[in-house]
This record gives sequence, C-alpha cells and structure tokens, in this order.
Amino acid sequence: MCKSISLPELGWKPFFQQQLSLEEWETCLIARVMAQHRSQLSLMTELGEHHLTITANLPTLTVGDWLLLSGENQFVRLLERSSKFSRKAAGSKVDSQLIAANIDTVFIVCSVNNDFNLNRIERYLTLANDADVEPVIILSKADCCDDPQQFVEQIQMLDPMLMVVAVNGLDPVSTSALNYWCQCGKTIAFLGSSGAGKSTLINTLQGYDVQQTGSIREDDSKGRHTTTSRSLHAMPTGSLLLDTPGMRELQLADCELGLDATFADINQLAIECRFSDCQHDNEPDCAVRLAIEGGNLEPRRLQNYRKLKREQAFNGATLAEKRAQNREFSKSCKAIQNERRKWKKGQEWQQN
Repeated sequence: MCKSISLPELGWKPFFQQQLSLEEWETCLIARVMAQHRSQLSLMTELGEHHLTITANLPTLTVGDWLLLSGENQFVRLLERSSKFSRKAAGSKVDSQLIAANIDTVFIVCSVNNDFNLNRIERYLTLANDADVEPVIILSKADCCDDPQQFVEQIQMLDPMLMVVAVNGLDPVSTSALNYWCQCGKTIAFLGSSGAGKSTLINTLQGYDVQQTGSIREDDSKGRHTTTSRSLHAMPTGSLLLDTPGMRELQLADCELGLDATFADINQLAIECRFSDCQHDNEPDCAVRLAIEGGNLEPRRLQNYRKLKREQAFNGATLAEKRAQNREFSKSCKAIQNERRKWKKGQEWQQN
C-alpha cells in the first residue's frame, strides 16, 4: 500500500475520535499501523505512508493500532484499542504477545482435509470471544472435498449461531460470499494454522498476489508456513484484511471470559448440577454428564474445555506472577534511586 486513503477508509471510528483533544486533532497526524517488521512499523496516514523505528521507549504496538504523530512524524501517543488479540508468547517465555488490534471481524480459516481440527477451532473462538469480535469460520479448500457440508455441520454443533462459510480460496466467485463482512472501513483479521489457506484467500479477495503461498505436505495435509510478518491490506471493497503468521503454538492466557463464551453450553448445563463446584466426573445429579450420556454433548468438547481451562488458568497465573515480580522490581529500583538522590543532596550540602 503506497497511496494515501481517508481515515474512514483506514477504519477510523467515533470511538477513536472521542479520545482526541481539539489541540491534538489540529496539530497531530493520525496514523494506523499497517505492518509490523522486526525493527520498524509501516504506518498509513491521510498524507501517505510513513515508517516508525521500533525503540525501547515506544509502548508495545501491533498491527491495527492507531497512533498520533507530531509534525516531525515523531511518536506522540497510542490511542485506546477497541479490541485486541493476544496470546501467551510461544515457547517457555513468560510473557503475552499482541497479535492484532482494533479488529471488527475475525475470519477463522481451517481447511477441509486431514488438518481439520475442532479443538483448534475452539481455541481461536476463545480468542475472538475474549476480544468481543465477531468470529466467522471459513472452511477453505472446499473444492478438494466431496462433502464440505459435513464439516459445516460439525462446526455448527459447537454453536448453531456460528457463521460458517465453505469456499474454494482460488475461485473469486466462491470467495465473494465473504463480501458481506468486507465492507468499507471494516477491519478483518485472518487466524488459522500454517497452510490453512489464509494467504490464498487474501490473494483471491485482492485480485492479485499480496502474500506468497506454499504447497501442502502430502503426509499430514499440513501447510508450509509462508507469511512472515503481520500486515494490513486494502481490499477493492474498501475493507482492510489482516494476515498473521501461522501459529502452530497458540497458548491461551487471561481469557477466562472468552473461554466461558466459547463453551457457554457447558456452563449453562453446569448451573443445573447439584453441586456448584461439580467437576462433571462421578458426582450425583451432574447435568453435564447426563447431557453426554444422552448424546446432547460430545465427550470431546468437555475434555477440550477442561484442557483449555487448565491451560488458561496456569498461563494466567504465571503471567500474573511475572507482573507482580516486575512491580516489585520497579519499586526496588525507585527506592534505590531515591536513596541515591538523598545521598547526593547530602554530599552537596556538606560541600556547601
């Protein structure tokens, strides 16, 4: 993206406008983060494209953020986000990682081959529900499947209100079914594992190759990772599409509300259990177990709910512990600085 576009086309809304003072509106340049690279951010304003070097003095920024820049194109401040996606950082690192911000709709892309996984879809739904962003499940590579409707039905069993669309990512006629969500000024994020077909979908919706695409490994139907940086792309319909690198390790943390929303059926059943702390194992009058025995709830769904709940609780507690340690460390540093100031003033007083 190299030409300038208007703020509404970039996704500017009253939510952001209300955060500005009159002075900021008149003197600052409003910019949106369009792409995130290792050492810099690509920004777009009404005047055109800018670049911002990532330094230690900047707050943690991500694609989709709105910033204010000075007349010299220096960072002024970050605007409050209307929504954000984050996860526990991959590996053993104890930290959270921002994925995207200020998203209107999230397309959760999964392919209808051997890589189709309801547990993974429930993970992404938890992220979307926690961010309070509308999720739409996109079943890609429908042309490679004799009966894609069977996959649609499996997903709608999770929640009959879920929007599910099966498409051939290479066919513009097929992908036009997504135009309903791709309206002018709307920002859509793509989530899905490597090889799910996100980049192919973006290229087709754009009408030209924005993202490199990779082939599928024949042994396990998994894709080769192709997207290497997060970026926003303007669509012919006027919406903005955000592609994210495939995330094979998506750990949940600090998303209890999203988890409860994703598994609302289990939580609703749990209200009818005899005991408020029912673990849904062998307790008497357990409504959840009765639903499973009656064929109204999949055992897999309960097992995944328990797994994700344990994971979310563990990661959330770990992150909370780190934050507490950081606060204590900050207090210690401030105390040492105060003592040094007092000592320095004492030395100056003695010398005078």
